[in-house]
Amino acid sequence: MTTGVAVTLASTSAIRTQLLRAAGVAFETASPGVDEEALKAELITHGAFPPEVAAALADAKAVAVSGVGIVIGADQTLDFHGHLLDKAQTLAEARERLKALRGKSHRLHSAVAAAVGGEVVWRDLASATLHMRSFSDAWLEAYLERNEAAALSSVGCYQLEGEGVQLFDRVEGDYFAILGMPLVHLLEFLRRRGALAT
Repeated sequence: MTTGVAVTLASTSAIRTQLLRAAGVAFETASPGVDEEALKAELITHGAFPPEVAAALADAKAVAVSGVGIVIGADQTLDFHGHLLDKAQTLAEARERLKALRGKSHRLHSAVAAAVGGEVVWRDLASATLHMRSFSDAWLEAYLERNEAAALSSVGCYQLEGEGVQLFDRVEGDYFAILGMPLVHLLEFLRRRGALAT
């Protein structure tokens, strides 16, 4: 249902776009143009923890896009025993990443922010803990062969909505936060602001 309040997603993420569309939100997309690596490096230099990095990046993306109505920014970080991990650049790096995570737990921190008139007016942060099972090297090789694109497009080298779910024996936390956007609270905010019907 169209409400007349414009919503812009400051992201080119396919999964975030898919999540909002599936939830029935009418919106446009825009690339935020934020130098994420430079901002992340600056934040880490100043002692920011992984959840704080995710929140700051979400804020920056929302503010960077000058739009009418509500602009949504989102980001996610992977926290492995206090270390912030970035996306693997090669399949060899993805293999080593998954071997390092195998049999251990890690946390995903997903942040979402909404800006109006260039000012952040709302934000949410959700974290989830994922326990990776002790899969065999042979299974890992077959997984990477079938899922190279997923392994290189996500920070943990998996997509939980696909075959990546087989990497785990336990998942604790909000499913949407694991996918990269704490959706339920965002929808509640959009209803309060008149961007969704109540």
